[in-house]
Amino acid sequence: MPESGILVVDKPSGWTSHQVVGRCRRLLGTRRVGHAGTLDPMATGVLVIGVGKGTRLLGHLALTTKTYTARIRLGQATLTDDAEGEITSAPGAPGLSDTAIEAAIEPLRGDIVQVPSTVSAIKINGQRAYARARRGEDVVLAGRPVTVSRFDVRQRRDTDADGTPVIDLDVIVDCSSGTYIRALARDLGAALGTGGHLTALRRTRVGGFDLDGALTPEALTAEPPRRPEPIGLAEVARRTFACLELDADQARDVGYGRRLDRPMPADPTALLHAGELLALYRPDGNRGIPVAVLIG
Repeated sequence: MPESGILVVDKPSGWTSHQVVGRCRRLLGTRRVGHAGTLDPMATGVLVIGVGKGTRLLGHLALTTKTYTARIRLGQATLTDDAEGEITSAPGAPGLSDTAIEAAIEPLRGDIVQVPSTVSAIKINGQRAYARARRGEDVVLAGRPVTVSRFDVRQRRDTDADGTPVIDLDVIVDCSSGTYIRALARDLGAALGTGGHLTALRRTRVGGFDLDGALTPEALTAEPPRRPEPIGLAEVARRTFACLELDADQARDVGYGRRLDRPMPADPTALLHAGELLALYRPDGNRGIPVAVLIG
């Protein structure tokens, strides 16, 4: 049985997140593998993979902050808000100044309510929004609160796309879980009175995990395959959660899933003993109650 933990993969373009999971199952020799935070096939970058008991942390890891680099094309809109969808309008973006672009970005920063892209994995009455959209149904998604703590333009290029004058913006975005970078591109284009969509997307960070030391696309597909070493659960906890060190008596109680008569500093809090991650607990008044017990 492979060691439990987290594997950080630099997802190749053209792969689905599910395909990465399938490959990791082969590399690690176990089916107990999952991922936190889906990346679209077009996107590349950090995909957090849980192995063994690490799969029980994925729901919490997916809820952390993320960083993306992206390329936004102003002057064209697409069905999917990215380059994989057909162009639905191409008014072009002649004469847009840097000042106008910055003014349109400003309302997209901070705590905002964002309507997700229609072609997304959000479920409506048990069915994915993208499945309904591709059947030609009229899909209307509700806005949801997200936080965009950084949305900065790093470079601008005025160019031509099939005879349409467009502007390509290289941007960097720090945001909360649930933020759609495609929707930021769409909404920026709309605010400027033209279309907007993504032509490239790369996730460079998920919480405490970045591309430093990530499993590269070449290592992912190497033949013969080589088994990667996951990051251990205790190290994952230290990078991600508030942590408490327990004594032996407390560790035994946690093994039985008992409440702890000790305040928890955060929801969740990681509980460790002798270098091992025992569990995640959450506050309940001045006590802690289990969210996920990983021992016993």
